[in-house]
Amino acid sequence: MSDLRQFEQVDSAAAPARTASVAAADLMNKVFMWMTVGLGLTGSIALYISSSPELMAGITGGTVLVLFLIQIGLVFWLSARVMAMQPLTATLVFLGYSALTGITLTPIFMMYTASSIGMTFIVTAGTFGAMATWGMVTKTDLTKMGNILMMALIGLIIASVVNIFMGSGLMSLVISGVGVLIFTGLTAYDAQKIKDMSIQYQHADGDTQTRVAIIGALTLYLDFINLFLMLLRFVGDRR
Repeated sequence: MSDLRQFEQVDSAAAPARTASVAAADLMNKVFMWMTVGLGLTGSIALYISSSPELMAGITGGTVLVLFLIQIGLVFWLSARVMAMQPLTATLVFLGYSALTGITLTPIFMMYTASSIGMTFIVTAGTFGAMATWGMVTKTDLTKMGNILMMALIGLIIASVVNIFMGSGLMSLVISGVGVLIFTGLTAYDAQKIKDMSIQYQHADGDTQTRVAIIGALTLYLDFINLFLMLLRFVGDRR
């Protein structure tokens, strides 16, 4: 009987920990749910526009450039102000960014075969899922790796800008290959960082959790999209 009481005491002490774990998991589920919604919106818009010659006629280089600059502005605005925004505003900004990405990806979708895009998406989803899972379950602190990858990303961006003027096919291939490695690693790092945020905000109010879910979704969304684009440029079959 004493052993049973002891078990009950231990079980009661473990209950709050289990409740906290469930709360953090629920917040992570919201992050992945919104990321999936964003990806679905992006893909739907890109496919819809690419299937319409009339709409494609309006997607000029100038249009894509303007929309791309707006996208950058939205990312910086959302990243800097998300915790001060109304949850609905943060959600709409994220969805608006996802929609704009669908438009700007349309010319890229037209450059590659449908089978190539589909296969690359499957490979991206598998790679992303594996690295995100590893990032969430590993006991290793990935902060140092993340800092190194962020510096490498800055170098990759500089190299990409330089190659716009050089137009080197070989350099483009190297950039894509390195980009795959960088965003594969960043997926694990960001997943771990967002898991830690979920634990930190697991008992926050609903509005705060929505804001955390949106910024987490945006982070993983960017990792997925960039990994997809790098893989597509590296292994995709052009039309």
